[in-house]
Amino acid sequence: MAQQALPAREARLGRPIGATGPVHGVVLVLPGGEARSHRRTSPLATARAQNLARRLARTEESEAVVCHTVHYRYRGWNGEAAHPVADAVWAADEVRRRYGDVPICLAGYDLGARTALRAGGHEAVNSVLALGPWLPETGEDPVRQLTGRQVLLAHGTDDRHTDPELSFRLAERLKKINTDVCRFEVHTDRHELRYRRDEVRALARDFVFGTLAGGDFCRPLADAFAAPPPLGLRMPLASGFGKSLT
Repeated sequence: MAQQALPAREARLGRPIGATGPVHGVVLVLPGGEARSHRRTSPLATARAQNLARRLARTEESEAVVCHTVHYRYRGWNGEAAHPVADAVWAADEVRRRYGDVPICLAGYDLGARTALRAGGHEAVNSVLALGPWLPETGEDPVRQLTGRQVLLAHGTDDRHTDPELSFRLAERLKKINTDVCRFEVHTDRHELRYRRDEVRALARDFVFGTLAGGDFCRPLADAFAAPPPLGLRMPLASGFGKSLT
């Protein structure tokens, strides 16, 4: 008896969060993953991405911005295949199909942060948020695709999963061709950014809605963008940051 071929997996968008009125911007939240795996994205990584989407939607500006979590075909980066990047590009195309010509922010943790940085060259993307990006120990990821985008990176200084110096070096290369780049160091925090979770989320909200809804950045974020390297790429995220913003 001949075996039936399994249906090809497809990426998809999670349900929309936010946007009580006309949509003027979209956040695509990209989950973390693994170096190599052809399994589906883990429920834990998906839940974390969805939680970030919900947090980003809980602001007064969110009535004009919708958040979607991207569900990858595979949880692994898988070498040169870079499967999540293709899924993120598909998701940006799907946003255009659904919402028209609106700006997109790619936001991700871990592997999702690397995916956001790599897929940031899509013509609809105007900003990238990379939290604790998982980056290769050898070789340099490209940065020229991020020319003209506003980019924020944040990394825990005690990250043992991916060396924070890797994100600093990437930001340093990017700053040479794009002034709209800054990076925050979350002191004593680890890869998951749990200890300063509230501060990281407040920083993320301010960045996302500043880039998509046209609002002014808070003073620390504005200073980080304006500061020359290395100052603007090693900005400390202060304890208690964001309490006046939320």
